[in-house]
Amino acid sequence: MDTALDHLIVAASSLGDGIDYIARVTGVTPRPGGKHVAMGTHNALLRLSDRVYLEVLAVDPDGVEPARPRWFDLDDAGLRAELARGPRLVAWAARTDDIEGAVARCPIALGAVTPFTRGDYRWRLTIPDDGRRPGNGLMPALIQWDVAAHPTDALPESGVSLTGLSASHPNPDAIRGALASLGLAAILPLTRDRQAHLRATLATPRGPVSL
Repeated sequence: MDTALDHLIVAASSLGDGIDYIARVTGVTPRPGGKHVAMGTHNALLRLSDRVYLEVLAVDPDGVEPARPRWFDLDDAGLRAELARGPRLVAWAARTDDIEGAVARCPIALGAVTPFTRGDYRWRLTIPDDGRRPGNGLMPALIQWDVAAHPTDALPESGVSLTGLSASHPNPDAIRGALASLGLAAILPLTRDRQAHLRATLATPRGPVSL
């Protein structure tokens, strides 16, 4: 099974707030992406490297209320209160070439494998039925792109790159073991802390930035 970091997810109370935040801290403005009709969200994207990008994600005020909880805890009152104070890094996604096999071998439930299409893109993504982030956002959403095209193919070089990803958790051994089952332990170094926290460090035209 081949797995790798695919993208980071920065949530915001509105897409405009998220775009402005990333533009302010990095000096580069994310490009509008599209809508996720089934989830009632929309996004903007910033290329970090070949086949790695940053996604700004927010509830789409013009979208239809989904029949199920939105992904990445976007319906959670606590997270919404945090986002009202400012955008934040909430999750990450890992690319795999065997999403069903990866889900089956992972000791932490990652959610149902759900198909999506938009334009030329077709992909499958793990989404828990309750919309919660597995491992408080430290376990990745698994994604399998079912076409050769990848979102970074259409994004310009940004001058922004990912230099580090790390996390803390009250039970890091459990998260570490689950990541190891997916071949992802080296991507996310973990330390013990009272609260779960995901951190990313970026090299940007304005210098190092931590999310």
